[in-house]
Amino acid sequence: MREGPRGRIHKDAPDAQVKNYITPGGLDRLKDERHFLLTKDRPAVVEVVAWAAGNGDRSENADYQYGKRRLRQIDGRIRFLTKRIECAEVVDPAAPRTGQRATRAFFGATIRYANESGTERVVRIVGTDEVDLERDHISWVSPLGRALLKASAGDEVVLRAPRGSETLCVLQVWYEPIAVEPFHEPTASHVGP
Repeated sequence: MREGPRGRIHKDAPDAQVKNYITPGGLDRLKDERHFLLTKDRPAVVEVVAWAAGNGDRSENADYQYGKRRLRQIDGRIRFLTKRIECAEVVDPAAPRTGQRATRAFFGATIRYANESGTERVVRIVGTDEVDLERDHISWVSPLGRALLKASAGDEVVLRAPRGSETLCVLQVWYEPIAVEPFHEPTASHVGP
């Protein structure tokens, strides 16, 4: 991948790594999930696979087959999390800002806006690994996130979404800590096969 005009990433340059903008809480959540997979979930599945392998014919051994499939899923998730952590670019929304960086919407901003019908909404711009629509955490690469980036109070922006275009009025932009839902270990019934 390579960076082209206007900072867009092109897939024809294989060595470039896309930055994973993320809040400190989001990075902690990724690390916690990877730690859980490496220290608890994977060892539990390995133990079951080893036990099932000792039971004879593996081709018709459901515990063995399921365990191996689950192990591949866990390993794939660990690889994914490791890559996301390695390319993480941590941006703290609570860090002091001056000038336009304090009044314009960038990564980590909290924005209050109104749509064409006057309905107000507050959203927070976060990384792709932190999206939580129930908490109004939107990705900086989502259509709404892109529309709001670099806007300040009083600006009108156009949201281009699959359902059509809509003009939004930015009412307020500010920065504060963004609480990201922490990683929760699954209940015992969901660990391992």
